[in-house]
Amino acid sequence: MSILDQLITTATELGERLGLLLPEKGGVDFSQHPASLWRAHGFGHGFHQASVDSELALDDLRGIDHHKETLERNTRQFLHGLPANNVLLWGARGTGKSSLVHALLNRYAAEGLRLVEVSRPDLVGIADLARVLAGLPYRFVVFCDDLAFEEDDAGYKALKSALEGSLFKHADNVLIYATSNRRHLLPEYMRDNQRAKMVGDELHEHEAVEERVSLSDRFGLWLSFYPFRQDAYLDVVHHWVLRIAARHGLQLNTAEVFNEQFDAEAVAWAIGRGVRSGRTAQHFARDWVGRHALKLR
Repeated sequence: MSILDQLITTATELGERLGLLLPEKGGVDFSQHPASLWRAHGFGHGFHQASVDSELALDDLRGIDHHKETLERNTRQFLHGLPANNVLLWGARGTGKSSLVHALLNRYAAEGLRLVEVSRPDLVGIADLARVLAGLPYRFVVFCDDLAFEEDDAGYKALKSALEGSLFKHADNVLIYATSNRRHLLPEYMRDNQRAKMVGDELHEHEAVEERVSLSDRFGLWLSFYPFRQDAYLDVVHHWVLRIAARHGLQLNTAEVFNEQFDAEAVAWAIGRGVRSGRTAQHFARDWVGRHALKLR
């Protein structure tokens, strides 16, 4: 490459970075917007503004204290320039995986934390994203929400390459947090397990199984989420009823409201949804507060 070509390439990269810092159409001013979406398309890539529930606090997430403590500690290490891990949050639906990441952003945005959400199809450009973020004066969590791949997915290889370390040679101000209902992020088939074989006294997994495990293994930290026990679920229901009622100026007598009939109704709601989770509890709380407020009117 000639000196002129190198200068043109350098100028182009600088122009892209400066353009992304400005609050223009298709860009994001990170000093004003802590959350953004990264979109890759045929004409390049770009940031777009994203909204996060600014009222969501870590204290709103109940029944997952260990998860909160672990992920918050990892995030604080990252913010202080200390060693920290990429994180996979996996498990049952509606148990607070995404909400935990968003609550951490609300807690630490003032200290320079920024969130860039990348959808599965746009992961093919994650290396370009890292190069852009490397030149910006913030700490970025690249957030891949509800992540799951098919076998021939191009984003799978791009993410795997990023997690192997090549991404962070260019950007030490970037971590990847991903949520998924699948522990290994890929579909698992019975036929792959049936191809395992014994070599002497050792069981050797089929290569397809090894490949499925290899991606999730590259996340340094795993956090596993499970459906709530009934008592934990009811605790979350009570919390959200009080929280939502307060937002609408409703005063509740907890001794009168939270009785056996109320709990039975909340449990029936969860049974109808097929899962006891924080999301289910919040949905029930919205319905109950809405009905109660409507009666008062």
